[in-house]
Amino acid sequence: MHEFDEIEVFDCPLCRGPGLLQEEGGWCVYVECMDCGARTAELSYRTAEERLEAARRVASTWNMGKVIHPGPGD
Repeated sequence: MHEFDEIEVFDCPLCRGPGLLQEEGGWCVYVECMDCGARTAELSYRTAEERLEAARRVASTWNMGKVIHPGPGD
C-alpha cells in the first residue's frame, strides 16, 4: 500500500474530473486534475516526514477548491 493512499482527494472543483496527487522529482508534491489540468501549487519537502505532511496539505488545499487553472481567464 502506498503511503498516499490514505489521503482523500476530491474531484476537481472546476470540472469534477479526477484529482490525482502527484510527486515531482523527489522534491515536491501537488494535486492535478486529469481532465482540465487545474492544479495546486507545488509544495516542497526535504524529509520523509515532510513529504507526507506536504501531501496532506496540498490535498487539503485542493479539497477546499484553491486551484490554479491553466486555461484563459474570465
